[in-house]
Amino acid sequence: MAIFHFDIRPIKRSSGQQATGAAAYRAGERIRDERTGKLHNFSRRTDVRHAEIVLPSRLEESSAAWARDRARLWNTAEAAEKRRDARVAREFEASLPPELSPEQRLALARSFSRELADRYGVAVDLAIHDPKPDRESTNFHAHFLATTREVTPTGLGAKAGLDMGALARAQKGLSSHNEEYSTLRERWATLTNQALREANIEARVDHRSLAAQGLDRKPLVHVPMEFYQLERSGMPKEAAERLREDYRARINAYRERTAGEAAEPQRAVDSQRSEPKAPQTVERAPESNEPVQSRDTEEIRRRAVQAWLRMRSKEGESSQDANNTVAPARDLDEGRDR
Repeated sequence: MAIFHFDIRPIKRSSGQQATGAAAYRAGERIRDERTGKLHNFSRRTDVRHAEIVLPSRLEESSAAWARDRARLWNTAEAAEKRRDARVAREFEASLPPELSPEQRLALARSFSRELADRYGVAVDLAIHDPKPDRESTNFHAHFLATTREVTPTGLGAKAGLDMGALARAQKGLSSHNEEYSTLRERWATLTNQALREANIEARVDHRSLAAQGLDRKPLVHVPMEFYQLERSGMPKEAAERLREDYRARINAYRERTAGEAAEPQRAVDSQRSEPKAPQTVERAPESNEPVQSRDTEEIRRRAVQAWLRMRSKEGESSQDANNTVAPARDLDEGRDR
């Protein structure tokens, strides 16, 4: 069944991420990061159906040949950023309809890659993933890993697209970041439905919220992949499911809390409409390129993982006490920070 899933996230150095590692994982390749010397080797992946680099149409094939070398492209992206908290890449992740054939899914992903590259003037590293071989799933999806800077014949230029500051976007007459997010989500839905229509498939996707669609139900919570990777790394299945349920509960609680907070200002206006108002100084939150909900969701995700790590640490301590071992259990949070 075709579903709509479209996520936009930065690859951030402050989170320990590297553009070279992100590219190697998504393309299923082996890339060494020249800045740190770290080797990212994912050449054994078997679920990568297709990978290619798409460049802006304005660039001549010969002048942009350097950017088609995946290792060179992403090492250049890393070298272009000097800050410790730099965004070194921008990822767009989208579900591909299982009703389409592999060739039709590739055509859909390529068309969006081309639009991204031409819209922002960046390089887009496209990778299409099939469902994991050992799972019964229809999780066909595409990763569009884009440079945060414009591609030129000699290297990377100025910041582009969603990674431009709010002031720079306003000076160029571009829309706000939030409007750009909405535009991209709508465009992906349009291209997906166009591909389904051309394949004579009745299924359609909708980028709008459930409320905007007139559907009276809560949205499903998308559980991040790292919660499933914990299970694959040896975590008991029952504990993994408890962790996922805890994450879903936290997200639902956050949604209900924010819905109540959104209604509170209107109730205050209604109750104080006849009272005189004193002058007030409004403090503005600092501008950010990331949606507020995205940041809060990331914080919930981080806390959920840390809760599991603390639980594992306590279980380890109890196990060692039961076995009368001499060495004390090591705190996992402490071990990670060292």
